[in-house]
Amino acid sequence: MQGDHWGYSGRALDALKYRAGYRYQLAETERYQSDIMPLGMLADTDWLSLDGEGLLTVRAGYAWDGASGPVIHSADNMRASLIHDAYYQLIRLGLVHYAYRAAADRVYRRVCIEDGMSLDRAESHYVALRVFGAMAATAEAEPIVLVAP
Repeated sequence: MQGDHWGYSGRALDALKYRAGYRYQLAETERYQSDIMPLGMLADTDWLSLDGEGLLTVRAGYAWDGASGPVIHSADNMRASLIHDAYYQLIRLGLVHYAYRAAADRVYRRVCIEDGMSLDRAESHYVALRVFGAMAATAEAEPIVLVAP
């Protein structure tokens, strides 16, 4: 039999291309309204968009690594880590200016508090982002495509 109902043709893949480092994958599209509004810009990728009114859309299937650093992944930082990672990725891709990094960090703190995190813990996360997050918003931090075998 030539192939099957899954579309398998009997030929092995020459190479598998993938990105490593992701822990979570979004099951449904999420939207977040913020004050991050790139003037005259529409940032749009297959997985993310940010319009000039500040509406961030993260599409189903988007993968992210959760909160970074020595923090516990929990319900009160899950949504914040998704939104923050999306903003940082748009910055890394050059679709949003690096100057918006501080605003993205403030959004992380605000969403953590909205989702039940204590003010002290949210502030400690925010300070860590401000001190250690700079490299994560540079083009060099964008996960590269790996090939196997």
